[in-house]
Amino acid sequence: MAASPKVLGAERIQPQATFGKQTKAIVVTTGMLAFISFWRASAIVLCDLASTAYYIGGIVEQACGRSAPYFILAVMLFSYAVRAVYVESCSMFTRGGVYRVVKEAMGSTLAKISVSALMFDYILTGPISGVSAGQYLVGLINELLKLAHSSIILPPDFTAAFFAIAVTAYFWRQNILGIEESSGKAMRIMQVTTVMAVLMIVWCGLTIYTRGAHMPPLELKFTDDSLGWLKHFPGARTIGTLGILIAFGHSILAMSGEESLAQVNREIEAPKLKNLLRAGMVIFIYSLLLTSLISFFAVMIIPDSVRMSNYGDDLIGGLAMFMIGPLWARIALRAFVVFVGFLILAGAVNTAIVGSTGVLTRVAEDGVLLDWFRHPHKKYGTNYRIVNMVAMLQIATIVLSRGDMFVLGEAYAFGVIWSFVFKTLSVLILRYKDKYHRMWRMPLNLKWFRPGGQDFPLGLALTFLVLFATAIINLFTKQVATISGISFTLALFVIFEISEKINGQVAHAYGEEPEKFNLELIEENQVDSIGLGLFAPHKKLIAIRDPNNLAHLHRYLSERDDAELIALTVRTEKGLASSDGGQIFSDAEGKLFSKVVKVCEDHGRAVTPLVVVSNDQVYAIARMAFLLSVDEVVMGVSERFNPDVQLENFAMHWGSLGDAEERHVNVRVLSDQRDIRAEI
Repeated sequence: MAASPKVLGAERIQPQATFGKQTKAIVVTTGMLAFISFWRASAIVLCDLASTAYYIGGIVEQACGRSAPYFILAVMLFSYAVRAVYVESCSMFTRGGVYRVVKEAMGSTLAKISVSALMFDYILTGPISGVSAGQYLVGLINELLKLAHSSIILPPDFTAAFFAIAVTAYFWRQNILGIEESSGKAMRIMQVTTVMAVLMIVWCGLTIYTRGAHMPPLELKFTDDSLGWLKHFPGARTIGTLGILIAFGHSILAMSGEESLAQVNREIEAPKLKNLLRAGMVIFIYSLLLTSLISFFAVMIIPDSVRMSNYGDDLIGGLAMFMIGPLWARIALRAFVVFVGFLILAGAVNTAIVGSTGVLTRVAEDGVLLDWFRHPHKKYGTNYRIVNMVAMLQIATIVLSRGDMFVLGEAYAFGVIWSFVFKTLSVLILRYKDKYHRMWRMPLNLKWFRPGGQDFPLGLALTFLVLFATAIINLFTKQVATISGISFTLALFVIFEISEKINGQVAHAYGEEPEKFNLELIEENQVDSIGLGLFAPHKKLIAIRDPNNLAHLHRYLSERDDAELIALTVRTEKGLASSDGGQIFSDAEGKLFSKVVKVCEDHGRAVTPLVVVSNDQVYAIARMAFLLSVDEVVMGVSERFNPDVQLENFAMHWGSLGDAEERHVNVRVLSDQRDIRAEI
């Protein structure tokens, strides 16, 4: 997340419109309020989801044979239901990740366990994507060296691990800069990926039309490794309920990345719910077409004799080499596939860092992780300490795995499936607790035929049963995932427990924990639009004071326009002595602006918060509106004066501001019931 909401300590103003001793301005920044379009939000999630197209086919076929594409297709269709679960949770509260939802439904302990499993997913997302990118790149390099009759061969696993570390370091830096920067790169990556996807689908279609091909056989051929502790269990190797669940479980990581939708929901611009639904549909259609079709084409076009032996970790690259056309064209296609694959898989590394940072920020806000981690970067306002920790864990995972894709893939599935299970169960429980207003509910809700009865959430219940059954099966078939996943989850859970005790076991209520802000002194002559970085042609100022009375802010933010919004509070002090600059931003302002942050997140609107120290509140509002050249000023209804008196008082002060008579401003007194306007 990147942005710089500002808090300003400006002139101390006397009621007679003369200035007393002036203070220096204080700018307060925090990592928040960099809202992004649903296209950018989709790109961030797709860099994780769509990236699986590059490695899922080889991993699943190695586990269950040539029928892998059918199970990958089934998982991608099922992902629509899982995505609907996330949309419902996001519609209940803005910060709707696994931790917050599980805690509301089942308590703190299970929430910490669920987020520990989720972190195992995120920590492995980066390494598996980075290593896969390296495998594609080294495969192309070795192919070119072979065509050049060179005796040099790069070691695939070692070289892939080296590239994965380099990519992780690059996106670590980008996330220090903030989500606005990283989401832009994700968007460009997906644009290039779309070109590659269309080219591959069309070329594969022409190849099949010219040569002919057969659909993959619907049969199961498990290896002992893919059956794990169930290798001697009757019925595990046949197409029955157990066999289908095992194959489905090996394919489940095809929809990894769903949790990223909940994490980027905080940054989706207004209208938030509508754009969230749009993003979900874009993600579903894109990942369904790309991941499913590529897995079918690979089995139908690449010969069985070389598909897994030569291209198991480089499936799309191998697919390019068996298209129709001259050799130079196929090599060029493979080079393009590798280039795009490197971009999108590297983008998945970025998504993993974004998601991990979002999850750990949520638990830090709740007092579960040491508050030290939330301290924002002085320049960029990002949670850089959390980003640093995530990047170090990912690099350590790459080194320990030595670039082995199958080991990474097996372990990866643990966090994916269990985070889905906890999330779905929690949303199901919250339906019956009926604690939150739902702007949107997952479909398939049946009416109970009894007085006062609730809808039965059939869609949620069926989704949970499928996920839970798959998770249980995976515990017995994925030995590496079970051992490493449980170990990591327990270790992180212990860290959370210790951190919570160090924090004093303070119960942080959601929405009450203040945001973190930085302070920076600026000179008085910078108190203008340019000095504060307000460059939009239209600016509107909203006066705020009470964190429990922001009805006018809610109403104003719901109005769609392109104006730059400024939220101003006035700290009233009497006398002429200047305040200590370090005290201008008090705890009261911190709580107020934290609430403003939450309100702005709900509406998906960016607001620049300002605070002014003065001995006359209305004059300070008028003065700042004048200095910042705003088009409109909005005030809430006063408890002491009626709206007409408020407007008259503002007009009097506006007229005392030098050449203010030559400038006009619209003024509104706004509440849930009133909207009184005047032009001054």
